[in-house]
Amino acid sequence: MNAFHAYDIRGVYNRDFNKDDVYKVGFFLPQLLDTDKILVGYDARISSPEIFEYLCKGITDAGADVHNIGLATTPMVYWSTAKYEFKASVQITASHNSKEYNGIKVSRENALPVGIETGLGKLKQMTEENEIVVAENKGKIVQFEVKPQYIEFQKKYLSDLSNLKIAIDCSNGMAGLFVKDILGKSPNYIYDDIDCTFPNHEPNPLIEANVEDLKTLVKKEQCDIGVIFDGDADRVMFVDEQGKFISPDLIIGLLAHYFLEEKGLKGNVLQDIRTSKAVAEYIETFGSKMHMWRVGRAFAALKLREIDGIFGGELAGHYYFKDFYYSDSGIMAALIVLDIVSKKKKEGITLSNLIGHITKYANSGEINFKLDKKKEAMDAVRNRFIESEKATASYDFDGYRVEFADWWFNIRPSNTEPYLRLLAEAKSENMLKEKIKEIKEIILSFS
Repeated sequence: MNAFHAYDIRGVYNRDFNKDDVYKVGFFLPQLLDTDKILVGYDARISSPEIFEYLCKGITDAGADVHNIGLATTPMVYWSTAKYEFKASVQITASHNSKEYNGIKVSRENALPVGIETGLGKLKQMTEENEIVVAENKGKIVQFEVKPQYIEFQKKYLSDLSNLKIAIDCSNGMAGLFVKDILGKSPNYIYDDIDCTFPNHEPNPLIEANVEDLKTLVKKEQCDIGVIFDGDADRVMFVDEQGKFISPDLIIGLLAHYFLEEKGLKGNVLQDIRTSKAVAEYIETFGSKMHMWRVGRAFAALKLREIDGIFGGELAGHYYFKDFYYSDSGIMAALIVLDIVSKKKKEGITLSNLIGHITKYANSGEINFKLDKKKEAMDAVRNRFIESEKATASYDFDGYRVEFADWWFNIRPSNTEPYLRLLAEAKSENMLKEKIKEIKEIILSFS
């Protein structure tokens, strides 16, 4: 079974894992998380019913009950886990991956993520080594309805948006399950029918080709903002009124207007190691402190709780909220951003104006390199610049981030794909181009 990763269990179904593997995962989960009931939801991928069937068979054969939440977004499962005090939950989804993929996201009490370092590694060992002995008293499957309560919770963040023209792309994913129940029919929707064969574009909005139809719609309808969700609605990204894609890390700065300006909160905010330096500088103008940590929910949700943070975010479009049990919700993030844009429009300020006040540096975006000698290449890049230039800060908890007076870079191996990822920022485009060229030469010498 080749589907265990840093954040979840995921891969091409019937290649990287199959129904027998799923059964074993289900069977050993109650023991791993010391519980006799597990909350389970799933997305609408073709393979999800079979995975659900065999996961439930494993759980019930172990003597535990399944509380079936049915079709769900991943954040709905997180919220329900914490709200209804489950000690374990599973969402069957492959998130932003293409249709042939599927996976299993595991959470424990308080919707805390279970990653490779916090339980998935042990679960993998159990599925490979432990004997299956079916319980004398098998568990049962119980229907568990939470959708109305979840919609009611999300609506707490819905303000009067009647002054906005909004475009929304649901990517044919799970956001379509209830986005209209929250926002109504007034936005311009595309790909809002749930079809997890993803006939229009892959459900990964971080790839700008998947955002082209939304950009076109925003410009055609002269919208104030475009919103696009990924496949399981735990991520969201935005397009401004000019049809320009907004780098998701900059939205962390934008969220300050709701939590730190409008609500007057002061405290800690979280970013990942790839986030623009401009974001921390912007957050600090509101009197709050930025913390930096590793990429991925398995790390971010735990760190936000540890620092008692107000909110946080990642370059990948995940946004975490203390009020959402320190977990991420694409729809909650969208509602808060829409609230900000609506209020600022009344002051004559557009979304592009807002983002322009945050952005201060030339940014490369993530550049991917497919190579085997990732660690050697990373070390060579870091050592080259540490030795030749005076670093103002250096971090090594998720690859390397090294900062200098006029520029910085992050180089890290992907936790989910076979890539080495590079991102850099500088005070000018010319300096950025020079540094990227030099770094690329070093990396490519290892290919």
